[in-house]
Amino acid sequence: MKVLEQISDKLAAWLVAQPMFFTGTAPLSADGHVNVSPKGMAGTFAVLGPLQVAYLDYYGSGSETIAHLRENGRITLMFPAFDGRPNIVRLYGQGRVVLPADPDFHALRGYFDKDRTVGQRSIVLVDVERVQESCGYAVPEMVHVTDRTVLDLHQQKKGAAAFIDYARTKNARSIDGLPALG
Repeated sequence: MKVLEQISDKLAAWLVAQPMFFTGTAPLSADGHVNVSPKGMAGTFAVLGPLQVAYLDYYGSGSETIAHLRENGRITLMFPAFDGRPNIVRLYGQGRVVLPADPDFHALRGYFDKDRTVGQRSIVLVDVERVQESCGYAVPEMVHVTDRTVLDLHQQKKGAAAFIDYARTKNARSIDGLPALG
């Protein structure tokens, strides 16, 4: 394991090139559920600076990450290398949820794919406190064929208006009852 002072330009390029990463969050309550979510799709992750990253967050079946960040801000992003040199990078930090109605949303939105707009729920902005690299010797080597288009197609079919009700009814609270979007 190696702790780095910051995200270098070389590491930033590697992070952005990864087709998939995972987020980990947890509530403060010891009996609450720890959440790990897979993230992907080209153009939805950005390195904003040596100690700041962000990703586009889309409507989905749950709102755990949002609820946990609103409660305590703790988040870890993990990037495993599925091809090339075996490597795992973890970014530990404090995150916050930037909603489309927030003043800084549109400036942050410029860092991401311009065509992917339907169904975007928020931008998760992370101030990185620790950059850690470790071997990925046990991570399987896999070939990335392509991003799935199912989420984009599903959200385009629903249309933007459908997500207003979705936020209120399905993303209002976490599975532990913490407030998310409601």
